[in-house]
Amino acid sequence: MAHVQTVLGPVDPAVIGFTLPHEHTAISLWQIPNRWDYWELTRDEPTILEELGLFRKAGGSGLVDLTLPGVGRDPAWLARIATATGLHVVMGCGWYRGAYYPAEALIDRRSVDDLAEELVREATEGVGESGVRPGIIGEIGTDKPWVSALEERVHRAAARASRGTGLAITTHGVLSDVGLAQLRIFEEEGADPARVVIGHADSYPSLEHYLAIVGRGASVEFDFLGMSFTPQERHGEGRIVELLCDLLSRGHVERVLLSQDVCHNSQLKRYGGHGYVYLAETFLPRLRAVGVSDEEIQTIIVANPLRILAIA
Repeated sequence: MAHVQTVLGPVDPAVIGFTLPHEHTAISLWQIPNRWDYWELTRDEPTILEELGLFRKAGGSGLVDLTLPGVGRDPAWLARIATATGLHVVMGCGWYRGAYYPAEALIDRRSVDDLAEELVREATEGVGESGVRPGIIGEIGTDKPWVSALEERVHRAAARASRGTGLAITTHGVLSDVGLAQLRIFEEEGADPARVVIGHADSYPSLEHYLAIVGRGASVEFDFLGMSFTPQERHGEGRIVELLCDLLSRGHVERVLLSQDVCHNSQLKRYGGHGYVYLAETFLPRLRAVGVSDEEIQTIIVANPLRILAIA
């Protein structure tokens, strides 16, 4: 029977509703040499519980935390968050992108098969002594608009692990069409495109790009929604709504996912941001206002994430 692997154990997909498929509850990205911006979502448990409680009150049911080793993954933290909030929390696995590969992972010294075997072990036995098992591979990413040699090794390992476990893959690829290069590598390794989500699609607003991805059977994810770090993010959402409507009008509702990628303190409501409720409070009403049906919205925020997370 299909199940969703949460940090508290396997769950019947039928009990999970509105799900955010690309989020973080704590992450540190500022430790890279010469980085100046102190990019961090602080592990402040009362604050995060309060913020996630607002998502629950807004109808939230599931959340995928894609924080990986090297930037702060902590299975015990995620289990506490899930227990305290009642949310179905899914943990990611793998390695993020080149600049953030932890030294101890020895990505440059290990074979693709060895890396893949580590992911399979986590999926079947749990992470270390925690016993907590990941429910998705990712976010697997690139630093630039191309896939570096080290990143290719990780992408190939992710694909092989996906084949071996049934876990879907979700990616990080920004401001370019690098998602197609990611997808090509997964396909070369025999991964099922229907189990692949190309993330951060809204950072590269191109209908042609989106159609190329969904035409190969993968999904596109608009997950910078509500961000305001760049002028494009602050002022470009109207174009994203138009592109999303174009995809829906062409019959691709089942290949679209939406999220907010909360990864910085400034995104939390406590510090003036939108928190985890931007979709519920702002973006989904915008979609309804331009004619997107409730049935389409339910497909996007419930059925699509669960199809990706469901493991046969």
